Amino acid sequence: MTMTDKQTESFDPVEMSSQQFELAACYISELRSGLINFLKQPKRITILNFPVEMDNGSVQSFQGYRVLHNTVFGPGKGGIRFHPELTMEEVVSLAKLMTWKCALVNIPFGGAKGGVICDTKLLSESEQRRITRRFTSELADNIGPNIDIPAPDMYTNEQTMAWIFDTYDVLHPGKNNRPVVTGKPVEMGGSFGRQEATGNGVYHLTERFLAKALIPSQQTVSGARVAIQGFGNVGAVTASAFFRQGAVIIAVSDSQGGIYRQAGFDPAEIVSFKAEHGTVVGMPDTMTITNEDLLQLECDILIPAASSNQIHQNNAYKINAKVVVEAANSPVTPAADSILCERGIYVLPDIIVNAGGVTVSYFEWVQNHSNQQWDLSKVNKQLQKTMHNVMDLVFSRWQSFVIGESTVAENIEITNAEVQKPGFRSIALSIAIERVAKATLIRGIWP
Repeated sequence: MTMTDKQTESFDPVEMSSQQFELAACYISELRSGLINFLKQPKRITILNFPVEMDNGSVQSFQGYRVLHNTVFGPGKGGIRFHPELTMEEVVSLAKLMTWKCALVNIPFGGAKGGVICDTKLLSESEQRRITRRFTSELADNIGPNIDIPAPDMYTNEQTMAWIFDTYDVLHPGKNNRPVVTGKPVEMGGSFGRQEATGNGVYHLTERFLAKALIPSQQTVSGARVAIQGFGNVGAVTASAFFRQGAVIIAVSDSQGGIYRQAGFDPAEIVSFKAEHGTVVGMPDTMTITNEDLLQLECDILIPAASSNQIHQNNAYKINAKVVVEAANSPVTPAADSILCERGIYVLPDIIVNAGGVTVSYFEWVQNHSNQQWDLSKVNKQLQKTMHNVMDLVFSRWQSFVIGESTVAENIEITNAEVQKPGFRSIALSIAIERVAKATLIRGIWP
């Protein structure tokens, strides 16, 4: 591939999600054309511009978004991220993904997403607090326990959710407002196991996939050589979960670079080193590598847990893993998806892999509404059951296409080779889209 080739691949998130939708629609026997257009479009896009007083006394203007994609199954659900490169298009595509994710794991939420364009690395905690509270106050009538429920995302955390809850609660007194956000501190009604939910879900989903024996030489996590791009909360929890079950964590990375050790790491050592030095790079007795190097390592399981578009048409031919597990949102582009499929490398898509986060968020929402708090063992048991069930569901439908029991929809012209051997992404999306479409028609088009 040349640099020109890379430039021909679109990284527009809306276009990429549309490509994935169109391909998934091929595996749905009946889907009305007008309904397709409805399902592609968000229900509501809110764009906010607001001023915030900074620590030095100056005033700075910030722009934020909240997108509500679909409410057929219930209130919107989706994270709020703080990122300097956030775009409305990205938020729209992530809101769509949340709709399909919630439908697939069968929880009563629709998809939503939001965020503020800012760089938390350049902001003090007090500035982040003021941005969060002002953003929440501007959104106060568009979010709510039964309307739209935020959660943590990139560069936001349980403290951010505590500020959102407190702001909303002050503006809506006299009600049980705990369910307005999930991912809160346990002391404020957060669920045990929520912070670890996405990472633990990655493990449970991968464990179940390997047990299907599609990779005869690797039917359990034990002994698997694992490389993880991104050692934030999700990456660190994922590494620990795999390590506890006997996997060999050979490489991890963060925004500053990566580290490799052939004999493997104990993730706890990496967590300690990063807490002291702010990065994994420079850890003793390790080889420093780039994030790109990590993606190309020979391994059994490659887990992109950082940002989107990390595996694209320019490097997909260099991937040396048996299975790519998308812990991050959209780390593999549609073009790369096709290449990996042709090469016989399985891709477990974000829609199922990182669904553990929204699953335990749902558990938290249920606990808040009933003024209960489940113990950790109950949360983890229910999470494992959900992740295993969704992998079984997707695998069963995927298998029906592979062995020829099902066919693609008639009258749809598709030349992509994946139609002959569908990937798990298209099958997972097709199940989710079909569920939302059927529910829409059952409810009825009104008025």
